[in-house]
Amino acid sequence: MRQIVLDTETTGLDPAQGHRVIEIGGVEIDNRRLTGRHFHYYLNPDRESDEGALEVHGLTSEFLADKPRFPQIVSEFIEFVKGAELVIHNAPFDVGFLNNEIQLLKSGKFEALETYCEIVDSLALARQKHPGQRNNLDALCKRYEVDNSQRELHGALLDAEILADVYLAMTGGQTRLQLGAEEQTVATAVRRVKVFDGKRPPLKVIRANAGELESHSERLEAINKASGENCVWLRLEPQ
Repeated sequence: MRQIVLDTETTGLDPAQGHRVIEIGGVEIDNRRLTGRHFHYYLNPDRESDEGALEVHGLTSEFLADKPRFPQIVSEFIEFVKGAELVIHNAPFDVGFLNNEIQLLKSGKFEALETYCEIVDSLALARQKHPGQRNNLDALCKRYEVDNSQRELHGALLDAEILADVYLAMTGGQTRLQLGAEEQTVATAVRRVKVFDGKRPPLKVIRANAGELESHSERLEAINKASGENCVWLRLEPQ
């Protein structure tokens, strides 16, 4: 499956108030592996950023003055994301802004983003997995032990890279590392099947005593509380 983890920065919070996209960053995942391909542009929005937005991203009008405008990069953007599943944190915000940019073209050449891609909201996914907890990107980095030490200001490409690590961890584990041919050979050799002597005596079963069972139960309750009552092992306990 081909996925694009995407993020944007904007001049403000509402495209209906004339706010625009000023940065797009996306990284490609193919079959749960980061490929190294990415899409990244700063954009000239032809307007100032709100003060609050400027404090978040730090992209000044002076910096953006010589950058391309959205119509200049839209074909490349659509080609990059077409046919992929887009993973976006708080997807309605970013998709709303990108669709607004497409509508402002008034050329009829391009359609809404949903026409080209399936869209996954990683914030909604995080809220489902961790109800009642903070699920912004910084909180998820802490929860899944993803390094976000370089994230002093928000940046679309950096945040997309961080979100890719968080998303892979949240949905079953990171798969950045790829074994070389030599390492694969060694790994395969280590996993050879062991055959035991069928005539050996049966193994002695040592059952947990009352104190150990109580400690085990307390530990499961602590895990259940910390995970928002999502402890898998409790579901396996006999009724």
